[in-house]
Amino acid sequence: MPIIVNLDVVLAQRKMRLNDLAEAVDITPQNLSVLKTGRARAIRFSTLEAICKHLNCQPGEILEYRPAMAGETPDEAPVSTPED
Repeated sequence: MPIIVNLDVVLAQRKMRLNDLAEAVDITPQNLSVLKTGRARAIRFSTLEAICKHLNCQPGEILEYRPAMAGETPDEAPVSTPED
């Protein structure tokens, strides 16, 4: 999928755990994990707003558009990993 979710990177930059964010924005850790791993097919604007508000970031820091490379299927698109 050409939409890359960088939530793990933003969480690492903020030194925050997924479970702490889930509790703060009132979403289950499982659903937040689905979003973080890029398996989510949709996100509500209210959820995105709550995440951005709590992490003090912009949606573009969490979501990134990266065109699929020639011959690449949507399921083979790269998934972000936290930077050291």
